[in-house]
Amino acid sequence: MPIRKSSISGIPFGQTADRPSSPSIGQNFYNGTLGCLEIYTSQGWVASSAPPAIPESVVATNQGSGRAFNNGQASVAFSSGSNGGISSDYEVTPSPATSPATFTGSSSPIIVTGLQSATSYTYTVKSRNNFGTSVASSSSSAVTSTTVPQAPTISATAGDSQATITITPGATGGSAITQYSITSNPATTTQTTSNTTYTFTGLTNDTSYTFTATATNANGTSAASVASNSVVPILPTLSIQYVVLAGGGGGGGGESNPAGGGAGGGGAGGYRTGTASFVLGTYNVTVGAGGNGGPQNTNGSKGSNSTFATITSEGGGYGGGGDGNGGNGGSGGGGDGDSGSGGTATSGQGYNGGVGSGARSGGGGGGAGGSALAGADPNTNHAGRGGPGVTEPIKSIVVGGGGGGAEGSNGGGNGSYQPGTGGSGGGGAGGPSPSSGTVNTGGGGGGDRSGGGSGAAGGSGRVILKLPSAATSTTGSPTYTTSGGFHIYDFTTSGSITF
Repeated sequence: MPIRKSSISGIPFGQTADRPSSPSIGQNFYNGTLGCLEIYTSQGWVASSAPPAIPESVVATNQGSGRAFNNGQASVAFSSGSNGGISSDYEVTPSPATSPATFTGSSSPIIVTGLQSATSYTYTVKSRNNFGTSVASSSSSAVTSTTVPQAPTISATAGDSQATITITPGATGGSAITQYSITSNPATTTQTTSNTTYTFTGLTNDTSYTFTATATNANGTSAASVASNSVVPILPTLSIQYVVLAGGGGGGGGESNPAGGGAGGGGAGGYRTGTASFVLGTYNVTVGAGGNGGPQNTNGSKGSNSTFATITSEGGGYGGGGDGNGGNGGSGGGGDGDSGSGGTATSGQGYNGGVGSGARSGGGGGGAGGSALAGADPNTNHAGRGGPGVTEPIKSIVVGGGGGGAEGSNGGGNGSYQPGTGGSGGGGAGGPSPSSGTVNTGGGGGGDRSGGGSGAAGGSGRVILKLPSAATSTTGSPTYTTSGGFHIYDFTTSGSITF
């Protein structure tokens, strides 16, 4: 059938089958079948004066790479529909709703942004032109929006040249977190881990540090966390209560002349107790021996020191014999009965020894406990008594008694003066048969009377440690007990302890 032209501008018209077989883009045709003016476009013949066609084949694709948390992005592709007018632009609506609620573009695909991470969205598309807006297309399949993770939060706990970092993950961004990166301030290295607890090494002790962390997933790396609390790495320590008791001094030997003065008693071993923090490690423990009693006419010998770590207690001072003075030490030794002076105690470890009397009775050795008369001049009828000991605080053992001085024979050898008693806590008594200081109490040995022989030996020392946790190992076979959740190690011989 021949193509006829309309009376308006010479535009061809006819039925659908009458449209030109080889039209040019932009060519018009009045379609009597459809009852509208058509124009030929790259999409074929479309109505030039009608609302646009409904878009078809809507497909959404997630674009998570590099997107910040809760700012997801999707690409929505579609094809223009048929049976409608030419579209001037298109409108995409996500579900659930976003802000803004719709996204527009002049062609496929259209990019949608601001999506919530790990949220599933569907999309519909509408066409628009000057004659109206189409109804919405069918919904796309649901697509989950993914982004980089949310920034984690972290805390830190100091150790020795390191810190333990605890990471609390934020939201994953819809894709599993594969790695955390931790950075110190001041900077050392950036260290990575897949775990939420990590030991950050290589730090400098006594330096303050904070830390930040990022989280990484398949889409990229999160923003950095807020800085952690500040920590200062230090060498680990343990708080230990201690008793360090040295060996007691030996008593002096009596003068060979029966009419001479009695010898002085040995001073108690130095006594120290307290609580202090110690760096974890191995420490030697030395238990000091008691000093020997002096032979006739001779001073006794000083007790040996006891030590634990940096804590040293001085051995007890010796008792004076043969007109000698008492020796200096943890507690001072007593002087010989022929007016020998008493020894001086180490500050904070014991008390001075007593002075020998003009009545020829030896002075008592000083004790760890002390008193106004402890180790002082003997009274009218007795040689000097040893100074009292103390009750140590860990096992409640009385330790540190001074040795008693010996009586003189008052020129006639009749023994009218009584020997000095040993101080409580292991001090030995003076006299014709002086007694030794008690083993492991640090007691001073007793002095011998004039006309007699040797003084008595001092007692050995002791080291007692009270720990909040058990030691890793020990040597020297200390006695081990527990009390109130604490661990007690009682050394009566030298050894070592590791904690």
